[in-house]
Amino acid sequence: MKQNKNQEYSKMVEQASPNSPIFTNCLKAFFSGGFICGIGQLLIIWLEKSFTADETALLVSAILIVASAILTGLGIYEKLGKVCGAGTIVPITGFANSVVSPAIEFKKEGYVLGMAAKMFLLAGPVIVYGTLSSMIIGLMYYFIG
Repeated sequence: MKQNKNQEYSKMVEQASPNSPIFTNCLKAFFSGGFICGIGQLLIIWLEKSFTADETALLVSAILIVASAILTGLGIYEKLGKVCGAGTIVPITGFANSVVSPAIEFKKEGYVLGMAAKMFLLAGPVIVYGTLSSMIIGLMYYFIG
């Protein structure tokens, strides 16, 4: 009896769920992510004439983060995400978007209990994992290497 209901449910889900154009989505993600990375590379080429390699890397990261945050705040990044798909979650711009989006969404609840408290809702686990894993690797490197 239970298997019959599961099969019926599976059929209903299959009929209701649209097929995803995987190839088209992959192409959109490839080109949009490549475009974002291309902008980053152009910034590197332009800035390395005036700054050291470390300063250039820092500036390019900061520019991409700020641009992503501004585009998210203006509602443009969400529209780009709908058109471009997964290509917009290139690590640095996608991470900035994941911090700013919840902050904007919960701004109505106030600056402290809404925006500040919910800002790292999506990005928090990434920060915790990155910090913890880098500490473990650092300690291993210190004691073993």
